[in-house]
Amino acid sequence: MKAFIVYCHPSENSFTSHVRDSFIKGIVDSGNEYILSDLYKMDFKSDMTEQEYLRDANYRNTSDVAADVLAEHEKINSADAIVFIYPVFWTEAPAKLVGWFDRVWSYGFAYGENRTMKVLDKALFLVTAGNTMERLVNFGLLDSMKKVMIGDRLFGRAKESEFVVFPGMSRGLDSREQNFEKNLAAAYEKGKNLF
Repeated sequence: MKAFIVYCHPSENSFTSHVRDSFIKGIVDSGNEYILSDLYKMDFKSDMTEQEYLRDANYRNTSDVAADVLAEHEKINSADAIVFIYPVFWTEAPAKLVGWFDRVWSYGFAYGENRTMKVLDKALFLVTAGNTMERLVNFGLLDSMKKVMIGDRLFGRAKESEFVVFPGMSRGLDSREQNFEKNLAAAYEKGKNLF
């Protein structure tokens, strides 16, 4: 089985990069495969062009899809599961990942008549947050994040979805040090038991 990992963080000096590495180790140790799109390392272009906008806005299923978008389509359709690993920025994914959805979830692929995107067996979100879980829940932020990612962006594109948050991981918080290794062990287990 194969996982397609969409990773989005601007710094290798981050807890999120450790989550990525632990998750990948779990995938490999389980005998499964993975493909990785590291959006910052790829310098993935997150802004839609006017041509892309007009194609999708007018529901045109034409062949003029950009090569970098087609490459992501191929990765998705070659995988059994898709995994998103990213930090929370203002209750949202980083702009580069939002732009990835804007461009990759194109008409004729992710939606519309005769769409070519396969329905994946599983979608998993591994999300790092500076806020505590209590704050994320009390202010409705966790529900908002899940609604956007699972309710809107996934919406029937995977048979099963899971949203995992590693909260309280801001530098300087006691919870970061207290939960660092425990959270990485959890990320490893998610990789090892993905399939």
